[in-house]
Amino acid sequence: MFFWRKKEKPLGQIGEDAAVKFLKKKGYKILERNYFNKSGRRLGEIDIIAKKEKEIVFVEVKTRVMEDSAGSLPEESITPAKLHKLSKIANSYIKLKNLWNQPFHFDAISVRIDSENKTAKIRHLENIFI
Repeated sequence: MFFWRKKEKPLGQIGEDAAVKFLKKKGYKILERNYFNKSGRRLGEIDIIAKKEKEIVFVEVKTRVMEDSAGSLPEESITPAKLHKLSKIANSYIKLKNLWNQPFHFDAISVRIDSENKTAKIRHLENIFI
């Protein structure tokens, strides 16, 4: 996969674009990108909201450049505090769209960019929030 263009996008957007392409290839329908609540105190943001069959999937995307990550994995930065924020913003989305009876879960997508080869290695972690 090639992601670099003459005018470079921010690293996070490159990772999210790669994650969207990956999910679409796996049969997911993308419902929202960079969702945040528009009323009340801002709760945070969900990178991707997708649907697979009848289930809503809230996806957190973490991106790192391989050469800069010094062996750490992008998903290691998903903390309990981040999971708490994700659950709050997901509840906001469920309430807004009246999806109370809809099954849902949380996934993470780890994207490691190899700037030398201009490729991405993607790892999909399903059901991160149990």
